[in-house]
This record gives sequence, structure tokens and C-alpha cells, in this order.
Amino acid sequence: FSNNVLTNALHLLKLFIVRPIPRARIRLQWGEQQFYGTTEPDGFFKFEWESSATVPAGWHPVNVQLLGVNNQAVATGEGKIFVPHSTQYGFISDIDDTVLVSHSSTTGKRLRVMFTKNPRSRKTFADVVKFYHLLALAHTEPDLLNPFFYVSSSEWNLYDDLNEFFKHNELPKGAFLLSQIKKWHQLLKTGKTKHQGKLIRITRILHAFPKQRFVLLGDNSQSDPEIYAALANKFPDNIVAIYLRNIRANKEMPTRLLLDSIQKKEIHTCLFKHTDEAILHSRSIGLID
Repeated sequence: FSNNVLTNALHLLKLFIVRPIPRARIRLQWGEQQFYGTTEPDGFFKFEWESSATVPAGWHPVNVQLLGVNNQAVATGEGKIFVPHSTQYGFISDIDDTVLVSHSSTTGKRLRVMFTKNPRSRKTFADVVKFYHLLALAHTEPDLLNPFFYVSSSEWNLYDDLNEFFKHNELPKGAFLLSQIKKWHQLLKTGKTKHQGKLIRITRILHAFPKQRFVLLGDNSQSDPEIYAALANKFPDNIVAIYLRNIRANKEMPTRLLLDSIQKKEIHTCLFKHTDEAILHSRSIGLID
């Protein structure tokens, strides 16, 4: 976590010098159950299974092994699976320019911050950590916090840095849903993935947790207003509120018009510049204490 610009630039470059391993054999261990599979062309994999044991709400470990000759494990990784309580709120949040100061709409500033800063020197917006902790505790107990899903157009190359940034700033633990991995020659296009993918990932969350009531958090620097308005109209009974940080003044009016277009008027909306405005709004609607 150096303050040296060259060191940080080389670190970022290394994150994009990757060679995915397709068709690798892997084994997933869940309690007493084992499942086998292979990686996709991009090196990622997906398992779906039914647990043979009752799974209480909360975080649970899962292990995945890369298999070599004679099914011997040559590498092991541990992940976490979160099972929310059916009565809890769920929070789906963008990252760049919602939590993390990124200057997404200005290419020069965005790249300068990416190349010169490290996960511990990147900045959050004022009071955003306070706000997210209040949301994590909304109508639940400290030992069973509300789930967060961090959905971003940033690529999986940046996962370790984002994870370190969230831990360093003590933001609520959550599941990351990022964009497809990029190679080194695509580095300057990082964060510029088509936003249709973000809509699909959030839709998957809503389908996976049909009993949850969700709050969407984003900003108007890119496509969050259009995506969130479309989701509110498609899933009106699953979404309680939408919060958008007003990053671009020239998009304020179009953003307000999109929020006004939401058909179910019981869905609360808040376009804010400073996080304390969002906190006051959340208190006024009874979302937080």
C-alpha cells in the first residue's frame, strides 16, 4: 500500500495481466457434500446445489479445490455464502461514485485516481460508512445484519482491491457482483462495460430472494437511474426505496423525471448530493432509526 505513483501503476497493471484457465477440474466441499465441475472459458465456475442439512441464516464457509492428477487438490480457496433471514431488508449498491470516489464520468480523472491511488488511499464519500452501517442494522439484530450486494461495472480484476477498500473503511460485508474479467490491453476501458450486464445481475438477485424487500443505492454518473427505474417497474413489490447520489448536475432533471416515471408511487425515492440528506430521508420513511 505504497504512496509511490509508479508502484501503484504497476500494481494495477498486474491485475490485468491474467490468463484464465478453461476446463480446469474443480471440486466443491459443502459440509459433508461434494460436487465436481469444470471452469468456463473465462476461468470462472458456477455451482448450484441443494443442501442436505438445514442452513440457518448467516454466513457459511464453502471450499473449492483445483484438482490435478488422480483428483489430488493442487490449490484450495475458501468462499463465504450468505443466507438472509426471509424478513430482512436487502441492499443492492453500486460502488463507483456511490461509495467510492471514482470520477466515472470523466475519463482523465478516473484513470489518474486508479493509477495513482491504492485501496487504502482511495476515498469514500462523507458519511457513507455511517449510512451503510445504519442500513445494515435496519430492523434487525447486530448478530444478523441485513445483506448487501455490491453490483458494479468494474471488472473482477479489481476484486482484491475493492475487497481491501471495503475492509479498510469498515463498510458492511457483502457479496460482490462485478463485470467480466479484462486483459491488459483493455485496461484503459476498465469500468466501461455495457450496463445491460448490471441489470441482469440485479435481476438475478431479485429472482434468487423473492421474499426480501430491497433498497437500491446508486448515482447518476452513468446508467443507474435508467436501470433502477426499469427494475422498480418490473419488480414493484420487491423494491422499497431508491437512493441516487447526484454526481452530475446536468443530469439532475433527467434523473428526477426517471424517478417520477416509476409506476408504483409507494416506492420511496431520494436524489441527494450529500449523504446526510439520504440519512434524513431514511429516517423520515422509517427505514432506519
